[in-house]
Order: sequence, then structure tokens, then C-alpha cells
Amino acid sequence: MSRCFSVYFLCRHTVQHSLSQLCAVMVKHETPDRWPALLQLLNQSTKSSNPHDRQVGLLLLNKVIESNPEPFKPHYCQLLQLLRSVLEDHNNPTALYYCILTLTAITEFIGTEEMQMLLYLMSSEAMEVFNELMESEVSVIVPHVADVVRFFLEVRPNLKALSCVTFLIKLKSKTVLKQKLLSPILQAIFPVLTAAPPPGEQDPEDEEDDSGDGTDNESPKHCAAQIIDTMALHMPPEKLFQQLMPLTQTCLASENPYQRKGGLMCLAVLAEGCADHIRTKILKSVLQTVCQSLSDSSEVVRSAGLFALGQFSEHLQVSQNTSVGKAVFLFIFGFQAFKIWFFGVYTWNEVLACFILFVTQYPYLPTLMETMLSALNNTDNLKIKELAVSAIGAIANAAKELLVPYFTPVIESLKGFLTTTTEEMRSLQTQSLDTLSVLARTIGKDVFSPLAAECVQLGLNLTNTIDDPDLRRCTLTYLHTHVVHVHPNTHTENPMCPCLRFSVENAYIDEKEDACEALGEIAFNAGILSYFSPQFPHEDVRRAAFGAMGQFCRAQHKVWKENPTEANQQALLKLLDIVVPCFLETVRREPERHVVMGVLESMNSVIKSCKEEVFKNPSRLKEISHAIRDVLKKKTPCQDSGGDEADDEDQQAEYDAMLQEFAGEGIPLVAASVPADNFFPFLNDLLPFIMNKAKSSCTVADRSFSVGTIAEILHALMSVSGGRGVAGRLSNRLLPVLVAGAKDSDPEVRNNSVFGLGCLAQAAGPIVVSDYPMMLSVFSNLLSKESDLRVIDNLCAALCRMIMSNVDAVPLEQVCYIKYFS
Repeated sequence: MSRCFSVYFLCRHTVQHSLSQLCAVMVKHETPDRWPALLQLLNQSTKSSNPHDRQVGLLLLNKVIESNPEPFKPHYCQLLQLLRSVLEDHNNPTALYYCILTLTAITEFIGTEEMQMLLYLMSSEAMEVFNELMESEVSVIVPHVADVVRFFLEVRPNLKALSCVTFLIKLKSKTVLKQKLLSPILQAIFPVLTAAPPPGEQDPEDEEDDSGDGTDNESPKHCAAQIIDTMALHMPPEKLFQQLMPLTQTCLASENPYQRKGGLMCLAVLAEGCADHIRTKILKSVLQTVCQSLSDSSEVVRSAGLFALGQFSEHLQVSQNTSVGKAVFLFIFGFQAFKIWFFGVYTWNEVLACFILFVTQYPYLPTLMETMLSALNNTDNLKIKELAVSAIGAIANAAKELLVPYFTPVIESLKGFLTTTTEEMRSLQTQSLDTLSVLARTIGKDVFSPLAAECVQLGLNLTNTIDDPDLRRCTLTYLHTHVVHVHPNTHTENPMCPCLRFSVENAYIDEKEDACEALGEIAFNAGILSYFSPQFPHEDVRRAAFGAMGQFCRAQHKVWKENPTEANQQALLKLLDIVVPCFLETVRREPERHVVMGVLESMNSVIKSCKEEVFKNPSRLKEISHAIRDVLKKKTPCQDSGGDEADDEDQQAEYDAMLQEFAGEGIPLVAASVPADNFFPFLNDLLPFIMNKAKSSCTVADRSFSVGTIAEILHALMSVSGGRGVAGRLSNRLLPVLVAGAKDSDPEVRNNSVFGLGCLAQAAGPIVVSDYPMMLSVFSNLLSKESDLRVIDNLCAALCRMIMSNVDAVPLEQVCYIKYFS
């Protein structure tokens, strides 16, 4: 037998695997204690300095323990020590994999003596291994997703286990759905999400933090909510809601306040990923539920309701709903719940906008500001001060000039906070700079500009003396807000230059991203001409860098327009010859969708601003048109569909649709920038990809995008040389698409189509006069049943365009009758 074991290490992996299975069969009939050679081999191989030997030894260990784990119980403590050392070796993924399988096999046989050691392994090394495997060797995990998920759920109170579930859903959501793991995951995490804290304690988010250190209190409840958030972002809403809503409704109807809180938290985290589904299917009912929670007898439920309403305000576009604003205000002043008010503001600044609209019509703003100023001046609690500063920024964002009477006391308080350099003030200072940015943007130049230089200097002094990326990030935000809204004629003198010293090569990703955006804003408004390479490994930084490059081009175009010298024009053309090829090369090579979206967005803004200057280079029209075509054909690297079958096709389709919309938006911009005859061959090539999305089988979003893009193209052709002829040549192809869109069931599609018909009439002129009777018939039928005011407005505008193009072809008496009664 010992000779067999020595040969075992020399065999190929398939043979080793077979021999391991043979040993596993033998262990069923021969206990380990009666087979000392096996134990000796396992001990030597798994502790070997040779990585291959350790891997083979762990394969054998896994097979024999899976076959008969109970006889190994006397050796479990020693075995756990061994597995712990293996789990620390992240450079041997195969060995780690066998180690995890072995742990899984012995888990149900673990006794109290070994439990503490096992829990330590589960909470540290094992979870790190799973993260490593999912990041770098996800193909190892995919065949065993069901087992891996069950393993995670067995140790679900563990934060790292819940984080691993989140990560797995993000990477392999379709596999989770295919293997029917959604329901078990939800059933496991809902008790965590709705659990009451121990007697006498509170959930971390409900505690009043007196430390002022701004640290996050990560908890299993937060991780459970994050799992649902990730599901919302990466799973089809219909499949998710089918499993999720019964659990949520049960929680919301419970007498237990923590059950109700859990249901509200669930609704809140769904708002971003499932925004369209909620807005179109259940918005009224969930808003009613959330607003009712604001008057709940339990403080924790009211707090969760405020958080949910904040998420809705941010992601579901409910900020214009004054009934929501009234409900919030009645809650705040009716219950005088000062702490809950601050909790709501802190987690939910933007929702203030939805009821500030209500405030401006009723005498509540003075009361609101008195509360905020009292919090700034009458407490030593830094957390309360920070929340008040945050709230003032949100109020300023909504109330704007209405805040002028309170500007002086607010600014004096903020200036006081910015002069201290102690560590405990850091979070408050960061929030103060952020609120200063809002005030600079909203309060009005005449009010803010006398203090702007002093405030900028305060921020710069902090960044020169304190090494804190969040603080620098807020300073950058304030600097470019200062340039944009307060001193638009500032060029490169101080105090702007210091922001250029911030390196884009350090380790603080958010700071680099904001640095790029700030530089871009400053360039656009101050005429700074610069260029830097966007080659950086983090996608958010690359995207921001491309945005800044576009801003530089727009800035130089502005300089040239204001001072139209030959030198300024040549500087613009030279810059465009650097930036535009960089954009196009990135579209051709970049693997990250969000970066390409940013490039297309930035390129569109450059074309919109610089127009024909972009196309001075003779090859540019062809290159840009082909880049747009490649995105519409899904032929770019970031749209590569060659991933494994477990990829989430729905999510991939959604990202591709977003990319194509960015590309499609460039077509009318190009059409408005070059002679129509020059663009016609490329436009003729691009139109089929746009028109295909107008089919009745396509989604509402696709249909709206299609007819909207066609309408914008026709609108662009009105103003360029040769536009009438090209519009006429396209009319036979485009008219049926727009007419069908005018009869669509969705008002947005109808609106875009009616606008397009009016643009076609004006762009093509006499060429489409013969189609006027049919178009008028479509409009007449539409008016007889249309209830959407936007559609009616565009319909009247289309009639005006037809009259302007050929008044003799329009029966004015009938048209005026129709318009009068509409």
C-alpha cells in the first residue's frame, strides 16, 4: 500500500482523482485508525512545502472524508488547524477549493469542542477564499453554486458569508435563478433583515452616534438589505417581485415593529434597481405604504419610512409630488421628532426637495431654518451639527433664493467649522464644504461672491494641512462650483491653480474621479486648455478623465467664439485632433461598458458644441459614423457576448440598450454639423439599426428611442445644407414608422412620433405635401381620444410646421376647428 501511495504523486491528475475515489471506497470499510499509512500520507502531503504535493494531498483528504466523515471525528481539531493553514495560501486555488469542500463535508459532524475553531475559519479565512475564487476563478464556483449558497446560508449571521452571497448574485445572478436559489436565499435573509436587536439595544442605524467620527456600523441586517439591493440591480424585476413581495407584505402587516421596519427597508433598496417596474406597476401603493409609515407608533418604523421615501425621491422621480411633501411635513412638525428628522435628513438629503415645494407656499421655512440654526449654535454634539449642515445644504438646493435671509448666520457657522484642524472635526468640515458648494450654486452670485474668495481659501488651507481624500474631494467640488456659478470669468490665477496640483496617480479613487470632473468644469467655464492621458486602471477615473477631455474641447471652442482669431481656431483643431481619435480608439478597444458610455456622452457634447469644427479633418465623419454603427451592431469589445451561459442576459441586454442610446444620440448631432449630402451615405447605413427598434415587438424604451432619434435627425436636417433633399429621399422610409408610432399605446412613443411627423413636414417641404391628407387624418383620430397634454401640444406644433411649410396644402378651417375643440 505504501508503494501505491508513492506512485500516487507521480500520476496524472485524472489518475490521482480515480485513485482518491478508490481510497474513499476503501475508507467506507476500513476506518482511518486501522489504516495508519493513509493518515501518515495525508499528514506529510498536506504539510509539504511543495504546492503540488499539498494540492494532491488535499484532493485525497477531501475524497476520503466525503466518503465517510464520521470516523475522522477524533482528528477534527488537528484537521481544522491544517485547513486553517491551507486557507491562508491564496496562491493555490485548487488546494483552496478542496479545502472548502472538506470543510463542507465535516460541518454537520462538528461538536462543541471544535465549533469555535470552525466559526473562526468561517468568519475569516474561508470567506476570504470564496471572495478570491469568485474574483479570479469564478469558473471553479459555477458548477457548485447551489452547494456554495447553501454553505453561505448555514453561516448567514456571519457578515462575510452574507457579503459572499451578495458578490455571487452580482457575478452569477442568472445561475442563481436557474438553480432556483432565489427563494432559499430570501427565506434565509428575511429573518436577518427583520430581527429585533437584543433587549436594551438598538440596531446600529437607529442609534444616536455621539462620537461624530462618521464610521459606518456594518451589521448582518445591512448585509441582508444589500443582498436584496444587488438582486434588484441584477435580476429581472418580474422574477424577483414574484418571490419577494409576499414576504415583504407579510412584514409590513406584522404587529412587530422590526418586521415592519424590515419590510420598509426592503422597499427602499428595491428603488434603484427596479425603478421602472415600481414606477409603472406599483408606485401608488408603495408610496401610500411608505407615507403611512411616517405616522407609525414606532420610532424605528418611522425612521425606516423616511429612508424609504428618500430612496424613492432619488430613484423614482417622486420629488414633484406635493402630497408626499405635505405628508412628510405634517409628520415632522406633528410629532416633533427631532432625532428622526435628523436621521431622515442624513440618509435622505434630496427628499427635502419634494416638500420644500410645499414649504414655499406655506409658512414653514422660518420654523425649519430656526431648527437648523439652533442645532448649529446650541449643541456641542458634532454629529447633530453635521446633520444640520447637511440639512441646510438640502434646503438650499430646493429653496434657493428663499434662503437669503438666513445666509449670514449660516455662513458664519460654516466658516467657524472650517478653521479648526482637529481630527474629530473632519466629517463636519467635509459636510461644510459640500454645503458651501450648494450655497455657491443656489443662493445667487450677488449674495455669495463677496465671501467666495475667503471661503475658497479656507478650503485650500484645510487641504494643505490635512491629508484626507474626502476633504480634498469636497474642496474640488467647491472650487469648480465657485468657478461655474460665482466667478465665471476667472481664468488660471489663484485660487484655482492649487486644484491642479492634486495628483491623478494616488490611491484615492473617488478623489481622482472628482479631480477630473472639477478640472473639466473649470476648463469649460474658465477657458483652461490642457490635456492629460486617461490611461488609468479604475473605470470611474477613466470615465471622468474622458469627460474632462470633452470639457477642454468645449472650453477652447468657447474661447475661439469669444475671440475668433486664427490662433484660437488652430488651437481648437489641434485639440480635437488629439481628443476625438482618443475617443474613437477607446470605443474600439475599451472592455468596460460604463467607460464607453462616458466616452460617447463626452463625444456627443463635443459635437454638439463644436459642430463642423469636429469634422474639419476629412476622415472624421467616416470614423465617427463607423464607431456609432459598431455600437448599434453590438460589435465593440464592451458588448462582447462571448461570456459563459450563466451571465445575466437581461442585465446584459439592458446595458447594451443604454450603450446604443448613447450612440444613437450622436446621429442627429452629426446630422446638424455637416452638409446633408456628405452625411447621407452614412446615415443611410445607420438608419436600419434605429428603425428596427420601432417594431411593435420591441420594448417601450426601444420604440421611444427609435422614433425620438428619427425625429431629432429630421429636426437637424432643417438647418443644414442639402437637408431638404435628404429628408425628401428618406420620407418614404420614415413616414410609415412615425405614423405607426403616433398610434402606439405608450404616450411617450406617441409624443416623439408626432414631433417627428411635424419635423418631416418642415424638413422635406413640398416633397411630402401629397402625404398631408393622411397625416391630418392621423392627427384628427389621435385628438379624438388623446389625453396626454404633451402629445396634444406636439400635435398642435406639428400642424403649425405643416402650415409653415405649405399653407395651401392645409385646410385651415378644419384644422382651426380641430385645434379649438382640442
